[in-house]
Amino acid sequence: MDDLPDHSFETALVSRLSQPATRLLGRPLHFFDTIDSTNTSAARLARQGATEGTVVTADAQTGGKGRLGRSWVSPPGVNLYLSVILRPRKPTSAAPQLSLLASVAVAEAIVQQTQLLPVIKWPNDVLVAGKKVCGILTEMQANGSHLRSVIVGIGVNINAPLASFPEELQDKASSLLLMCGEPVDRAAFTVSLLTHLEKLYVLWLETGFPVVGAAWEGYASELLGKSITVTAPEGVISGTARGIDQDGALLVETVSPEGQARPSPRVQRILAGDVTVVDGYRKTGTVN
Repeated sequence: MDDLPDHSFETALVSRLSQPATRLLGRPLHFFDTIDSTNTSAARLARQGATEGTVVTADAQTGGKGRLGRSWVSPPGVNLYLSVILRPRKPTSAAPQLSLLASVAVAEAIVQQTQLLPVIKWPNDVLVAGKKVCGILTEMQANGSHLRSVIVGIGVNINAPLASFPEELQDKASSLLLMCGEPVDRAAFTVSLLTHLEKLYVLWLETGFPVVGAAWEGYASELLGKSITVTAPEGVISGTARGIDQDGALLVETVSPEGQARPSPRVQRILAGDVTVVDGYRKTGTVN
């Protein structure tokens, strides 16, 4: 892959958004050849008063951010690095719901633009054939108990070749190109993602989280009902995934330790952590 800035991506994206494909998201759109982090730039714009729907995207990142303080590998010319400024009139407790909402939008875009079958790993990683193709990081700015803004950062490995992944990630991460066997139009994918994200966001504002939560669970079929372990701040928790609650927390049914007179199940709410499905995810990533 050529490491020069891909201005054709910017041109195609601006053209497709001008049709218009969305009414809110991407209006305005800030495009950069290279940036430290789209989330960092979007947060700065939000503090300066940028309007809801502002999108920051880049051809490459030098300091891409992932969940739990991790970095996000961001080679030029092949993937999608995008952050959206949202300003919902909601309490801060609602912010995590947007992270799950965004993962549904990514999954919908993958279904629309490819023949792949995405699944969601709680809370918001999107996998294909057991490998991560998307990560999402939401960061909020608050005024007391109410949101001033939420920055929804989305990184999707679209056309990254295997060599672009560090060796330690090659068995854990992949791209749509590697799964499809052919390149995916980055501009078309981006517009599809923004369209689905806007639709779900408006639905969430109007009706709350239940409909979005049901859509999330529809893409989490390989997690729900399965034996899992969660590495959480309070320790390692083992049990059966039972879904998510109205706040987006993961519900895990655990059983009291053996040796007790009557081991009884109980449901724990997990607010943060890394989930592992004991038997793993399916290795087939295509419709056929």
